Amino acid sequence: MALSALALLAGGVFAGYLWDKREAARDVRGSPTVEFVETDEPEEEPAPPSPRPGKKPGSEVVWPTYGYDGERQRVAPFRLRPPFRRVWTFGARNLLEFPPSIGYGRLYFTNNSGVLFAVNAKTGKRAWRFKSGRCVASTPAVADHTVFQAFLNKPPCNSERKPGRLEGEVIAFASGFGRIRWRTKLGPTESSPLVANGLVYVGDWRGRVYALEERTGRVRWTFQGDGRIKGALTLSGSRLYVGSYAGHLYALDARTGKQIWRTSSQDRLGGRGQFYSTPAAAYGRVYLGSTDGKVYSFGATSGELRWSQGTGDYVYSSPAVWRKKVYAGSYSGRFYALDAATGDVVWEFGANGEISGSPTILDGVVYFATLKERTYALDARNGELLWSFDDGKYTPVVADRERLYLVGHARVYGMVER
Repeated sequence: MALSALALLAGGVFAGYLWDKREAARDVRGSPTVEFVETDEPEEEPAPPSPRPGKKPGSEVVWPTYGYDGERQRVAPFRLRPPFRRVWTFGARNLLEFPPSIGYGRLYFTNNSGVLFAVNAKTGKRAWRFKSGRCVASTPAVADHTVFQAFLNKPPCNSERKPGRLEGEVIAFASGFGRIRWRTKLGPTESSPLVANGLVYVGDWRGRVYALEERTGRVRWTFQGDGRIKGALTLSGSRLYVGSYAGHLYALDARTGKQIWRTSSQDRLGGRGQFYSTPAAAYGRVYLGSTDGKVYSFGATSGELRWSQGTGDYVYSSPAVWRKKVYAGSYSGRFYALDAATGDVVWEFGANGEISGSPTILDGVVYFATLKERTYALDARNGELLWSFDDGKYTPVVADRERLYLVGHARVYGMVER
């Protein structure tokens, strides 16, 4: 009798535990009035930036970093619309997981085998290359006639050894001929560099965030977090935001590296979801995806959870934010437009396979690619299919004033409007 009572008690405790976990992991609907700042947005998209007086086209940086800007909203003001036709193709001979940055008339990007390319934007011809002998999974940053690239460890690329025993580096190259200006050792890093305030911000597998001096590579400050940092850092105002594989999101002072707040993905059975996604900052919120299948919105000032929306599978995708909507793909094969204030699904689109890479928005069109190697272009307002292309895999496109550059599995395509 006593054993039966104990069994019933244990069963009740376990059932309560399961209930608590399910409740903790449920989707949370947000409020349009709590820590949501509605910015004034023009009815028409802004015109593409013009070269500064005395500067020729191709002499400036037009796509400086992963996600286009420091807030990583993944929206650029170039008026290009599908359909497109190819004018050149560049073969990179290996997987292209991350898109180029664009400056001084060239595209700068790396393949997974560690080769950094500088390619003429008009012709697709290679200007120079650098063979690092390291693994790479990031986009370079371009500023002040310098290309800043983060490198992982030497192969094997997905080493299970402890991060402390592996080594990566950040290298600064002269944009013209690829001469190395400086190189700084750190942990293996797949964090796409961000250049701002005279500093280069990156994170690494040791859970550390670095602020390196732009001109010398000297370490200005570091911050130690929990879990590997795989995504890039996001800058909004004087704050940096970065997620970790321990399921934490940090807000740091960009000048000193001091932690302002730390928050986490929701608790659940099997542990918290991990953050590979790079945050996007907009409307007084921070948005990012998680391996628990959710897209999250946190208050940028407080770090409080403002909403979470499940997608059915992993969200490695770094969100795009445009006109009060958040865009992200899921391994479920669904692409979502979510209300930026509440997290409600505005529309969704079923693609031909899992979505791992991040979207890009140009002239009201949202582009994404699937692991089954197709790139889609949808009307960002309603999800209507406008165009598709039979190549692509991760982050699909970047652009300048004249061309769309589509990133395939191992090729980059220079395209113009038909």
